[in-house]
Amino acid sequence: MKADKKLRARLQTEVDTGYLYLRVASLENDPEIRSIYLEMARLEEVHKSKMMEKIRAANGNVSEPLPSARARIISKLGGVFGKNIMLGILLDTEKSISSASLTLKNSSGKPRSGAEDRHVRILKSLDHLSGDRVRKMEGSHRSVGGNALRAAVLGADDGLVSNLSLVMGVAGATQGGNAVLIAGFAGLLAGAFSMALGEWISVKSSQELLERQIEIEMEEIENSPEEERQEIILMNRAKGMPEDEARALADRIFSDKDNMQTLLVKEELGLDPEDLKGSAWEAAITSFLLFITGAIIPLAPFIFLRGQRAIILSAVLSTVALFTIGAAITLLTGKSLVKSGMRQVIIGLAAAAVTFLIGRLIGSTLL
Repeated sequence: MKADKKLRARLQTEVDTGYLYLRVASLENDPEIRSIYLEMARLEEVHKSKMMEKIRAANGNVSEPLPSARARIISKLGGVFGKNIMLGILLDTEKSISSASLTLKNSSGKPRSGAEDRHVRILKSLDHLSGDRVRKMEGSHRSVGGNALRAAVLGADDGLVSNLSLVMGVAGATQGGNAVLIAGFAGLLAGAFSMALGEWISVKSSQELLERQIEIEMEEIENSPEEERQEIILMNRAKGMPEDEARALADRIFSDKDNMQTLLVKEELGLDPEDLKGSAWEAAITSFLLFITGAIIPLAPFIFLRGQRAIILSAVLSTVALFTIGAAITLLTGKSLVKSGMRQVIIGLAAAAVTFLIGRLIGSTLL
C-alpha cells in the first residue's frame, strides 16, 4: 500500500511536470527553445505512461490523474509574472527526482546509468545556446529556483511571525491596551527597515565583489591574453572536453570582441555580468514592503479595538495568514498543503503564546 502511494505520488509529479513544460513552451517565443521544452514534455509523457502501466498492473484499470491544483496555480502565476517562476520550480523538481533516483540506486547497490540527472543537465545546458539566444536564456534563468516566490513568502512570514510575537507580548502585559499599537508600529517599522537595509547591503556587496572579480579578470586578459586563452583551454579540457573542441571554444570567445568580456567571465569565473544590473534599492524596497505586508496583520485589530476582542481577532487573522503562508510554501516544496499550513500555524502561534505568557507574567509583576 505504501509503495503504491509512492508510485502514485511519482505519477502525479510526472503529470504536473509535463503540464508545466507545455505551459512554459506556450510562453516561449524562440522556436528552438520552445522545441526543447516540448521535447521535455514528451519525455515526461513517456515516464508517465510507464508508471501508469505499473499502477494498472497492480490495481487494474486506473484513471490517469489530471494536473494538480498546485501545478495549475503555478501555471497561473507563470502567466501573470512570467515563466521564470515555472522554470525555477521545474528545475527544483528535476533536481529532487534526480537526487531520489541516485539515493535509491546507491542504497540498493544498483549501478548508475548516467541518465539520472539528464533533465537537470538539459535545463542547465540551455545556457550554451549561441548568439542572442545565450543572452536571452541567461536572462530567463537568472531567477531559476523559484527565488522570487520564495523571497516573497518568507519576507511576509518574517513580518507576520515577528510582529505577532511582539504584539502578543505587549498585549499580555497591558491587557490589550494602547501600548500594543505603539509597540506594534515600532516593531513593524524597525523590522521593515532592518530587512530593507540587510537586503540592500547583501545585493550591493555582492555586486561590488562581482565588479572587482570582473575588473581583475579583464586586467589579466589585457596584460596576458595568450595565457588567459591557454587557461580557458586547460580548464575545459579538465572538464572532459576534447582538446580540439576546447581550442575551438577559446578561439570563438577571443574572436567575439563585442561579447568577449561576458563570455570569458562566465566561462572562467562562473559569474554572470548581467547580475550587475540588479538594483539594490529595488531589492530593499521590496523587502520593506513584504515585511510590512505580514507585520500589519496581527496589528490591524488594535487600530480599531482594545482589550480581549482585539487580542482574539488578532490571533484569528494571524492564524489564517499563517496557514495561507504555509500553503503558499507548498508551491515550492510540493508537500501536503494542509500539513504545511498547520505546521506554520503551530509554530507561529507557539511563538505568540510564549511571548504572551511572558508579557502577562511581567505585566502582573510590574504593573
